[in-house]
Amino acid sequence: MPTLILVRHGQSQWNLENRFTGWWDVDLTENGVAEAIAAGELLAEKGLLPTRAFTSLQTRAIKTLHLALEACQRLWIPETKDWHLNERHYGGLTGLDKQETREKHGDEQVHIWRRSFDTPPPPMEAGSDYDLSADPRYAGIDVPATESLKLTIERVLPYWESAILPVLSSGETVIISAHGNSLRALVKHLSGISDDEITGLEIPTGQPIIYQFDGAMVPGERYYLKDS
Repeated sequence: MPTLILVRHGQSQWNLENRFTGWWDVDLTENGVAEAIAAGELLAEKGLLPTRAFTSLQTRAIKTLHLALEACQRLWIPETKDWHLNERHYGGLTGLDKQETREKHGDEQVHIWRRSFDTPPPPMEAGSDYDLSADPRYAGIDVPATESLKLTIERVLPYWESAILPVLSSGETVIISAHGNSLRALVKHLSGISDDEITGLEIPTGQPIIYQFDGAMVPGERYYLKDS
């Protein structure tokens, strides 16, 4: 039975500091490392061992994947890194303290930027301290200046269809280590969640979410591995 494991990266330094992160490359905290290891230990305990892995180009997701795979003795499996699984780009909000941003722009405006389906934050200015257009990992990629959840979905789902689904269809157990919004895109698609409802779905750090597929590649109900 093809099985999909989704894991949001462990707590990052900017999660801890309550800052908008997006595409900026931030490392895990000690707690984030522990969450990633615990995810891998849970996979081993439940006997759910990945055979193929996908992740983004961002350190927090890559490290989470490696720590989890090491904990379940699967560090050797084939792994693909791709920018289509990156977090949503938070544009001009990148690096800002979330509470200070609320005080400056008001709760309602910040809520719209964070939780609306199709309203992106203000674009990042070229040459900003957080401008990644010259980062070598994104060479040849048109780095966005900002993204809504809708725009994030529009890059994640074609990658899912072209790169991940064929692997899953061949009977592999696939683990994806990614981010809150890139995983929201997949959960929305797989669980048939509406545009309005998906913005309120919280995906906790370091907690494996499982989908099992039938012979027609129809996903069953998602569940948290800890609850199985």
